[in-house]
Amino acid sequence: MNHNEPNTNTPATDPLSIHQRAIAIDMHADTVQRVLDEHVDIELQLSDGHFDAVRAKTGGLDAQFFSIWVEPQLFGGGGARAVKRADDQVAAIRALAEQHPETWMLATSAADIRRAASEGKIAALMGLEGGYAIDEHLENVKRYYDLGVRYMSPAWSVSTSWAGSSGDDVGATRGLNEFGKNVVREMNRLGMMVDVSHVSDQTFWDIVNTSTAPVIATHSACRAIADVPRNLTDDMIRALAKTGGVVNVIFYPEHIEPGWSQKKKQVDAEIATMVQEASAAEPGDAVHKKLARDRVRQREYARRLPAVKVARIVDHIDHIVKLVGVDHVGIGSDFDGVQVTTADLATVADLPNLTKELLRRGYTESDVDKILGGNMLRVMEAVQR
Repeated sequence: MNHNEPNTNTPATDPLSIHQRAIAIDMHADTVQRVLDEHVDIELQLSDGHFDAVRAKTGGLDAQFFSIWVEPQLFGGGGARAVKRADDQVAAIRALAEQHPETWMLATSAADIRRAASEGKIAALMGLEGGYAIDEHLENVKRYYDLGVRYMSPAWSVSTSWAGSSGDDVGATRGLNEFGKNVVREMNRLGMMVDVSHVSDQTFWDIVNTSTAPVIATHSACRAIADVPRNLTDDMIRALAKTGGVVNVIFYPEHIEPGWSQKKKQVDAEIATMVQEASAAEPGDAVHKKLARDRVRQREYARRLPAVKVARIVDHIDHIVKLVGVDHVGIGSDFDGVQVTTADLATVADLPNLTKELLRRGYTESDVDKILGGNMLRVMEAVQR
């Protein structure tokens, strides 16, 4: 054998090869709202936003959970408009795989994700962000399960009658009521994962104490590092791990960088007039006025707030690993749901930078496999059993 030839039996150990071999699953992106409201074609490389199929392939992403999100302020916390808004998003995700079967595969199970990865396709999955669209009818949990939805968080930043949110005043004292507990039991029965991102502390504990299946946080980080209500305390992380669940670390600077939230509030005050002017100048409906406001925020946050690096995301991963081990951590970017991302993980195309940083800190290829997607595959299998 010529000793200059590479040994083909040992897999390459460079970060990119390790990254490409892993099955990478992002548990939360808000891209489907762009598809509906801005009519973007995520089959093509977009010049803005954080996600599309081209950049997902570049970033080595194998599976994307799209957030089916009803904004209560615009579509109501229940009722026909909320249901329609959710259904429209479900239809848009299902259409991806129908219109572009060469790129996308609609997936509802761990086996589907593995198959998509082996065929070089991106698995498209769905989760309900907030339980508004079930409209306080238990049978609607099954309705969304049958449409392909595989996780649900009881509330987004606005509490429901049956579950408290970490984002409003009523949520501070509201947990799950009896209906809420029945929703969790029904999700367990069907094989739909229960997501605690955005719920109030009381609701978190009620979910963990009610669910008989592993519980997940799809896009949250550690309160010990960044003290915001959206994040989980060390006790919560331990309790969630005890269920067999996974904390998927969010990439959003406000939830990962200490003190960033206060700085953002300050900037919000400085740009308030600018934001309102953009809203008033937008001739479209409430959804498009919100898009106009967000564009100003995006531009001004980039100019006025300190850049945060991927290393900070890994600080949160490290913290969770030290608390409960490497089997209970994953990733949930919140891409296209935030106005600012980390500097060196700015879009899905930059995902290999996360693997690079994990390896730099001494994580093994097996650890990286678990963090990028292996842990979530395990949870999906457990919940579906």
